Amino acid sequence: MKISILLPYKENFSPSYPGAVSLFVKDTAALSKYKNKLVVYGNTNYKKKFPIKYSNIPLSNFKFKSKSNQYVEKFILNEKESPSDLIEVHNRPNYLSEIVRSLGKKNLVLYFHNDPLTMSGSKSIIERKYLLNICYKIIFNSNWSKKRFLEGMQNKFVNSEKLLVVFQSAKKINVNPRNKKKEITFVGKLNRSKGYDIFGKAVLKILRKYPDWKVNVAGDEQRDIIEFNHKNLKNYGFISHKKVIEIYKRTSIAVVCSRWEEPFGRTSLEASSAGCAVIISDRGGLPETITNGLILKELNINSLYKNIEFLIKNKSRRHELQKKSIENFYLTHKFVSSIIDNYRDEKFKYFKLFNIKKNISLRILHVTNFNERHDGRLFFNTGRRINNGLIRLGHSILEFSDRDIQKYYKSYNDLSGSKNLNNKLKKTCYNFKPDVIIFGHADLVSPETLGELKYDYPNLKMSQWFLDPLNKNGPDFQRNKNRILDKSDFMEANFLTTCPDVLNFLPKKNRNYFIPNPSDSSFETLKNYNKSCNMDVFFALSHGVHRGTLKSGKFDDRALFVRKLISKTKNVKFDVYGIDKVQPIWADHYFKTISNSKMGLNLSRGEPIKYYSSDRITQIIGNGLVTLIDEKTGYQDFFEKDEMVFYKNLNDLSEKISKISQDEKLRRKIGKKGRNKYLKYFNSTLVADFILNKTFDIKSKTKHIWHNE
Repeated sequence: MKISILLPYKENFSPSYPGAVSLFVKDTAALSKYKNKLVVYGNTNYKKKFPIKYSNIPLSNFKFKSKSNQYVEKFILNEKESPSDLIEVHNRPNYLSEIVRSLGKKNLVLYFHNDPLTMSGSKSIIERKYLLNICYKIIFNSNWSKKRFLEGMQNKFVNSEKLLVVFQSAKKINVNPRNKKKEITFVGKLNRSKGYDIFGKAVLKILRKYPDWKVNVAGDEQRDIIEFNHKNLKNYGFISHKKVIEIYKRTSIAVVCSRWEEPFGRTSLEASSAGCAVIISDRGGLPETITNGLILKELNINSLYKNIEFLIKNKSRRHELQKKSIENFYLTHKFVSSIIDNYRDEKFKYFKLFNIKKNISLRILHVTNFNERHDGRLFFNTGRRINNGLIRLGHSILEFSDRDIQKYYKSYNDLSGSKNLNNKLKKTCYNFKPDVIIFGHADLVSPETLGELKYDYPNLKMSQWFLDPLNKNGPDFQRNKNRILDKSDFMEANFLTTCPDVLNFLPKKNRNYFIPNPSDSSFETLKNYNKSCNMDVFFALSHGVHRGTLKSGKFDDRALFVRKLISKTKNVKFDVYGIDKVQPIWADHYFKTISNSKMGLNLSRGEPIKYYSSDRITQIIGNGLVTLIDEKTGYQDFFEKDEMVFYKNLNDLSEKISKISQDEKLRRKIGKKGRNKYLKYFNSTLVADFILNKTFDIKSKTKHIWHNE
């Protein structure tokens, strides 16, 4: 593994003349668990470097190409020779477009140490949208900088998961306030932007009134030269970072009075870490750098003078601020380094964010057809059953009804509605931040969308369940096969109502599992075995659940089978729907109808295949009807002969129907035992728990009669 850190061009990674970025990288890298995997790239003229693995990028004096462009190009050449798993670019958003153009969409992290709206490559909304698209994370050194980045951007453009605030850090120094000297310190560029002119004029007044106090100034400025002279004011010029800290250790009052909007402010942070009573201006991210201190209401000479004088005259208040600055300081190198390592951990998947065994509630996005547009006709479907199971497990579920959204969001620019559907799914993830997405027959969700979500959320888990027949000699085999394979590359697991052992097209890299059609105690409320029923055998088919009515001219082999069965089985009352112009029935009408039947024929389309059954099995057995099922489905692996009735062929089925219709005691016994077993072992809560455990690859103590560990 390799993590490359690219410094800005001209950022010296040297203790001789370091910038704020170099100090930040040095301090956090030294404590990182990835220290031995890090390589810092820069162009440093000083021979002495910080003790971190460093690679210098030498540049030529080629007149027709800027050194900044040379710098990026040479870094790219190095990456091509020795690729990194993660590239962290500091404070140069304009470097990224060339990196992406040359290397592709790598795992990129961009750090902002300045105002994003003042930097080449992030000034416009278009540029910032581009950065959001290509970056794994965008790091800001303050909440103020983050707000600046988002300025003018609508929420629909923003994946907040990518945006992270990582403050700069400092070493916590335990100094006794009583050992502090009567000294006031200013550190930074000695120019108007930093407010040095205000500071100088204010402290000259202080020194004239309080001659026992002294002033320290550390910094330089070649352009905007401002000079103040007093026998008690010492200007050290540019000094090493180590010497600055030594000055802060003895300083009583530190001043950071910038005019410009400081993105963060390292000087006030370090002054606070050394137990100074800090006075800051209310600019940019400066208020985020201290826990205790004074914030200037007005930035002028008089206001600063009054605040300094207040601390000089109120010794107890000054000591209180100094003490609390140390006590409440938390932005240590170790703390900040751990935050940085956390997003690296997340990218490299070295830990799991959630442990279901500890009963931590997950955010689950359930993407399937919840049939809102059908006015409750298809409410009692498998998606609802699994959803109920997830809720009973104590998780937070957001339902995403893909077919409804696709239907309602069609437009002239998107005739199928699929474009709007995929965009809405991405926005929903950006807002809801799911831990897992469970798909069920979500055919219009594109693989490209899944790839983007996986890139944006490395710890996001995905799985899919699939109910339709997968027999080569059954209906729509090739289409159903493609529907599964279309998303399999992005799935942790596939859950099928057909035994995966008999399907040779499933990708080996996926985990593939059988799940039964789940029952639900809130849906299966009938107990037909407890009452007398007028009809003997119930059967219903349809030409598609969404269609709702029969389609003229459509052939269904089940209709032929049922007609032969009725003809052969005399003196038995059949209640049949979906055949011979009798329309299918749905919802409450369906339940009222089956409540009057002793037996239910569980007959699926196509040739029987191991464990496959349509979801009608739950409505039949779950409501206490005797379930009639082809023995070639293999359900005798789960149920005994006194719990389900298995038939070999049409003649065998006819004989068994005739027998049970005449034996009320046997009918009630089979109906009761079958229902009790199905609701106990095949219920939606167990199925939902199984889906989550297998998706997260967590071993569970729960045993399932329909799954061998």
